[in-house]
Amino acid sequence: MRTTRPTRNERLDRLPFTREHRRLLVGSGVGWALDAMDVGLISFVMAALAVQWELGDTELSLIGSIGFVGMALGASLGGLLADRVGRRNVFAVTLLVYGLATGASALATSVGALLALRFVVGLGLGSELPVASTLVSEYAPARIRGRLVVILEAFWAVGWLAAALIGYFVVSDTANGWRWALALGAVPALYAIYVRRGLPESVRFLESQGRHAEAEAAVRRFEESAPVFVTARTAGGTSVAPPADGREEDGPEEDGREEDGPEDGGRADSAPAREAAPGRRGLLAIWAPALRTRTTGLWLVWFFLNFAYYGAFTWLPTLLLASGLDLVRSFGYTVIITAAQLPGYATAAYLIERWGRRPTLASFLVGAAAASYLFAVAGTPSAVITAGCLLSFFALGAWGALYAVTPEMYPTAVRAGGAGWAAGFGRIASILAPLAVPLLNRAGDLWLVFTAFAASFVVAAGGALLLAERRGLALDD
Repeated sequence: MRTTRPTRNERLDRLPFTREHRRLLVGSGVGWALDAMDVGLISFVMAALAVQWELGDTELSLIGSIGFVGMALGASLGGLLADRVGRRNVFAVTLLVYGLATGASALATSVGALLALRFVVGLGLGSELPVASTLVSEYAPARIRGRLVVILEAFWAVGWLAAALIGYFVVSDTANGWRWALALGAVPALYAIYVRRGLPESVRFLESQGRHAEAEAAVRRFEESAPVFVTARTAGGTSVAPPADGREEDGPEEDGREEDGPEDGGRADSAPAREAAPGRRGLLAIWAPALRTRTTGLWLVWFFLNFAYYGAFTWLPTLLLASGLDLVRSFGYTVIITAAQLPGYATAAYLIERWGRRPTLASFLVGAAAASYLFAVAGTPSAVITAGCLLSFFALGAWGALYAVTPEMYPTAVRAGGAGWAAGFGRIASILAPLAVPLLNRAGDLWLVFTAFAASFVVAAGGALLLAERRGLALDD
C-alpha cells in the first residue's frame, strides 16, 4: 500500500514555535505598531490644532475621519491585491505609501493639504492591516494560530502607547510639536525595505500560483529553524520531511484536527468554506450561501467595534481637554489609559486558545460595553481613568480576538480579500464615528457619547455569535 505524506500546510501546522515564526511575528508586528503610532498621533494632532489653528468641531471631525475614508478603500483593495500579487508585496508597498504621506503631512500649511495627505495615509494603513494578519495566520501552527495573531495585534498597543508618549512629550511641548510628531511617522517608509527583503511570502499563496519550488523552500526554512521553546515534544522534531526532490505524494484529505483542539472540532463547518471558493473571487465569493452567515457576523463586529473604538479614542484627548483639563493633563491621562491595552491583549491571547475565538471575542465586547457606560457616568478624574483603562483593556482584547478569527473564516483563494472587505466595511463606521461625536456631545454631553458606544459594543457582541469556531483547526484551502 502506498504511503502518504503530509501536505506543506500540514507540515507547517505540525511545527513548534520556531525562530522563523518569531521573526515573522516580530517583523509583522513592528509594521503593525508603526500603523498604530500613525493612527494614534492624529488624535493628539487634532487636540493641538484645535488650539493652534483655532479649528472648530467641523474641521476637526474632517481631519479625524478623512484617514478612515482612505482606510475603507485601502482595506478592500489591499485584500484583493494580496490574493493576486502576494501578501508580502502588498505589506511592503503599503508601508511605503503611508510612511511617505505621513512625513509629508508634517509640512502641511492648510486644512485642505492636511486632509489630502491624511487620505493617502489611510489608503496605505487600510491595505496593510488585514494583509499582515493574514500572512501571520497562514504560517502559524493551528494549535497556537489564534494566540499568535492576538500577539501580533498587541503590537497595536505598543504603537498607540508610543503615539501617546510622543503626544505628551513632543506635541504638547512646542508650537510645532505636532509637525515633529508627524515627521516621525515617516519611519514606516524605511521599514518597508526590510519587509520586502526579510519576510517570507505565504506558502498557501505560492501554491495557489503554482510556485511550488518557492513554497517548498519556504516550508523547509521553517522546518529547519530551531524551536524557541524546547520541550519533550519538540526535542525530537515534529515535522515530516518530504521526498528529497521536494515533490509531495498524494496525501490524505486534510482533517485539520490537532491533538489539543476542540472535540467538536467544527469539522462540519469547514466543508462549506472549502466549497465556496472555486470559480469565484472577491465580494461574490464571501457572500456565497456557505459563507454568508460568517460574513454577516464579521461585518457586524467590524462595523460596530470600529464605531465605538475610533469614536472614543480619536476624540479622547480633545474631549478631556473640553471637559476642563489642560492639554498636558489630558495627554497624560491618555497615556495611562492607553497603557491598559497591553494586559487586555495578554488576557485575550491566553483565553483565545482556552475558551475559543467566539466566546473570547463576545466576552470582551460585552466588557467594553460595560466600561463605556462607566465612562459615561464617571464624575471624577479617578473614575475617568478607571473607566478609560477598563475600556482600553476590553476593547483592545476584542480587537486581538477579531483579527485572529477573521482570516480563519475564509479559504485561501479569498482569505485576504474576505478579511479586507470586512475591514473596509468596518472603516465606514470609523469614518462616521469622529463625525458623530460632536453631534452626540452637543445633544447629551459625554453621557450620550459613551452610552452610544456601549450600545455599539453590544451589537458587535451579537455579531460575534454568528462566527464559526475554528480553534485548533487547520485553515481551509
